[in-house]
Amino acid sequence: MLRLGLVASLFGVSTLLSGCASSPEDPLRCGTVSGYLQPDASTHWYRVVVTHLNGQAVISKPNYQLAPGDYEFTVAELIDDPSLGVTLSARAPKTFKLIVEGNQRYHIGALFHTDKRYMGKDASYWEPGVWQQESHECQLELTSEPK
Repeated sequence: MLRLGLVASLFGVSTLLSGCASSPEDPLRCGTVSGYLQPDASTHWYRVVVTHLNGQAVISKPNYQLAPGDYEFTVAELIDDPSLGVTLSARAPKTFKLIVEGNQRYHIGALFHTDKRYMGKDASYWEPGVWQQESHECQLELTSEPK
């Protein structure tokens, strides 16, 4: 009888431990924000370069692995449509907010509004945003650097 109780206890403890084994991974979940893919130009989406993340200057890179949460991206558009006739001063970076969810990839870009001809200092010719979202496994890497 004692042996049966011991087996049941060990089974219960191993079940409890296996349930706990998955919880430490939850803080490592992340989402990926990508700006490296060239969207199909027929959709009027173009690439962007990230200049700031949450108000902090960053070195632009193809992917940003981020913990789930709210983020603010500042991006510069890379629209190369020959019909765009705005001045360089109108080609200023813009900011947009993105709620990043775990295990998702967000392809960001610049939507070129083609409903009218843009000339001079008219900065309304584009807006930043997400042109594609997809499932994507992502796990933050642990670093040995102090926080």
